[in-house]
Amino acid sequence: MTALAEFRAVGFAYPASAKYRARPFRLANLSFAIAPGEIVGVIGPNSSGKTTLIRLLTRVLEPGEGEIALEGKRLRDWGRAALARRIAVVPQGVSRDFPFTVEELVLMGRYPHAPGRYFENPADVRAARAAMDATGVLDLAPLALASLGGGETQRAIIARALAQEPRLLVLDEPTAHLDLRYQAETAALLRRLNRQRGLTVLLVSHDLNLAAEVADRLLLLADGRVARLGAPAEVLDESLIASVYGCAVRVDTDAGTGPPRVRLLYGRGVAGHV
Repeated sequence: MTALAEFRAVGFAYPASAKYRARPFRLANLSFAIAPGEIVGVIGPNSSGKTTLIRLLTRVLEPGEGEIALEGKRLRDWGRAALARRIAVVPQGVSRDFPFTVEELVLMGRYPHAPGRYFENPADVRAARAAMDATGVLDLAPLALASLGGGETQRAIIARALAQEPRLLVLDEPTAHLDLRYQAETAALLRRLNRQRGLTVLLVSHDLNLAAEVADRLLLLADGRVARLGAPAEVLDESLIASVYGCAVRVDTDAGTGPPRVRLLYGRGVAGHV
């Protein structure tokens, strides 16, 4: 089976600057593939390369070494609109200050299907309403985005991405700043979209337990390199996580059947989730 997306010995370095002179960042020899219908979670500490990976996959940045392929074709050979019809991104920290309704926001996801057209057609409306229905915001369609709560806004942003009708959904910290209820709802939504639609998902997250709960495989990055790639139980190894993150952790599995759970160990044995 041809990989949906593949990084082939990809390297990238940001230009030298006064800001990064002390610790210049470099992504080196990044190789991995995403299979159709798979959920891959990308984890790692700050400055490990997670955001850079997203920027490379969406051609915001171009690799300095190696190449990236989409559906077996070099990424640089895809036009921007064609790429946006295959990859949709849910960015981190989206503002609610846009002067648009939920429906207007979601309809913006249809732009790659007719970049020269300024008004939606009936097919666009059907796609947008289907995306809102899938994410549970159809009843919020006429409301102003500024009137929504954090979890509702996140679901509207995911609906906009789904309206693009992509093959690959990329999410950058989708549960950041959400309370526990909306974190759980977001995780359930991603699993449902994957199972019911066969949507391929690349999830970038600081939450190791969320990633382990949702993903089929985890890609652990450290200092711009792959520290490990595999099933959550293989990647969330106590000694490996402690080494990469620089702190003591405990990894538990529920009766050997559930996903591994990572706990940060404090002094005197007090533990919290990582």
